[in-house]
Amino acid sequence: MDKIRDILNNSKKIAIAGHVRPDGDCIGSSTALYQYLSLYKKELGIEQVDIYLEPYGDQFQLLSGLEGIKCSCAGNEVYDMFIALDCGSKDRLGVVSEIFDLAKTTVNIDHHISNTMFATINHVAEASSTSEIIYTLIDDDKITKEIATSLYVGIIHDTGVFKHPNTTSRTMTIAGKLIDKGIDYSKLINDTFYAKTYKQNLIIGRCLMESILVLDGKVIVSSISQKMMDFYDVTTADLDGVVEKLRVTKGVEVAMFVYETNPSEYKVSMRSTGKVNVSKIAVYFGGGGHVQAAGCTIHGRLNDAINNLTLHIEAQLKEINEV
Repeated sequence: MDKIRDILNNSKKIAIAGHVRPDGDCIGSSTALYQYLSLYKKELGIEQVDIYLEPYGDQFQLLSGLEGIKCSCAGNEVYDMFIALDCGSKDRLGVVSEIFDLAKTTVNIDHHISNTMFATINHVAEASSTSEIIYTLIDDDKITKEIATSLYVGIIHDTGVFKHPNTTSRTMTIAGKLIDKGIDYSKLINDTFYAKTYKQNLIIGRCLMESILVLDGKVIVSSISQKMMDFYDVTTADLDGVVEKLRVTKGVEVAMFVYETNPSEYKVSMRSTGKVNVSKIAVYFGGGGHVQAAGCTIHGRLNDAINNLTLHIEAQLKEINEV
């Protein structure tokens, strides 16, 4: 794929959707593409563009394009084209996978190494983020300040503000070009990445205090129950950043954060310094991601889930004589 316009193929009715529990890259890439297709739909021959995303954190309210978001879908909606963004597999689309199956053409744009190539057209590229890919698929002169804002937010969230190893010279070049569009990059970094509410800081503190070290300090683990989330009146969106706080613990190779989403159902987020391929572990449990950042959903007892994940981490560390 060269540019988005090359694959539209006279599609009149287009849907855009990201993954369940959308993060910054998912929201950034989705709103950027939605704005582009909406702004230039006459030129592109498009009649209708819809965007589907689950509820997201308040820190992203400053983005344009949010006004068009639909949180639910009619199961019989038929689109000429359905574009899935930042989804490693079809099940990551959640309930909108129903209309994905009905679309005449499906497109999968992503950067996860564990992507299952689930669409008619698959554009899975090596990049820091899906937002970086979307930048390359849009002509630079079509990128407005508002589109640039969405793309920049997506990039900083998946690169940890350019500190993760997925950051490349190309990433920095693209970020520079987005800054040239007039975006307030400093405010975007502070307001969407670093700023936390008092409740969010409380929950981060609680998770850090109750964390444990295992495998001779090579792995740090923390978890939170739905009951505790209710006590602090927080949602899963408020847990963003917990695993990163765990990851920076000195001597740790893998950070694991587990939170309850439903009775006996847990979402697992893992971060690695690079010695352990957490994507491999996540894929084994039905999830996916990157070598140094991945996640999955596990059912059963919390202690069993943590023990099973730890065994896989231990196996990789033993291969390199780290335990």
